[in-house]
Amino acid sequence: MRRLLNVGSALGRAFVGQFHPRMLMLTILPLIISILLWGGLMWWGLQSMIDYIQAALMEHDGFRIAGDFLALLGALALKAVLAPLLAMWLLLPLMIVTTLMCIGVFAMPMISRHVQRRQYPDMEARHGGSLLGSLWHAISSFLIFIVLWVLALPLLFVPVVNVAVHAVLWGWLTYRVMAYDALAEHADADERVALLRTHRWSLLLIGTVTGALGAAPSMMWLGGVLAVVFLPVMAAVAVCLYILIFVFSGLWFQYYCLDALTQLRTKHL
Repeated sequence: MRRLLNVGSALGRAFVGQFHPRMLMLTILPLIISILLWGGLMWWGLQSMIDYIQAALMEHDGFRIAGDFLALLGALALKAVLAPLLAMWLLLPLMIVTTLMCIGVFAMPMISRHVQRRQYPDMEARHGGSLLGSLWHAISSFLIFIVLWVLALPLLFVPVVNVAVHAVLWGWLTYRVMAYDALAEHADADERVALLRTHRWSLLLIGTVTGALGAAPSMMWLGGVLAVVFLPVMAAVAVCLYILIFVFSGLWFQYYCLDALTQLRTKHL
């Protein structure tokens, strides 16, 4: 019960902290980088990717199989834009991880210092994490995440189940990446391992709640023809939403982790 109260307390402080001018400014650089990166990649390779998927579907009788499946779901109209939609759904996890990595590299160190200065001014920084460690956690977690994401693609046609499954996937991914980054600067390696083990379920709960928020932009990709026509606009909006959600989740993890670290060190005094 105490840990749930700590989760709630960290949530309230993260919500207030989200509107601090410094936190709002943190969204700008990752947003510019993400939009430039994905704008360039889609301009350069999106059509080639769609053509490859189209050819693969034709070669392996994919249109007939997909048509039968879509007919069962009452969504046969999507067959006409199946290749572009598949391309977008495959791009989505890549957009997620690049946005997450931008937040981890550019925003989380600033979030950590911002929270520490305002709430924990006397906390010693023991630097138990590193940039390479953060990148390894992000990349290894993403490789697992993308496999599960591809396996879960058919659930995109079942909205309620899709949101639940992707909330859990997002929760696990966000927990893996954000918890490491939240403790990297202030905890040593032993403290980080102990806290991640002891507070695993609380951290997963925080990740799952933010994962549910993160699943919301994914629903925009179910727009059929409109999703294809307005892909650049929808991609930009999705990136904006992802960055806002990740900054908020970074604050939430940061407040909870530093509070847990304070309690751990107090016990060892």
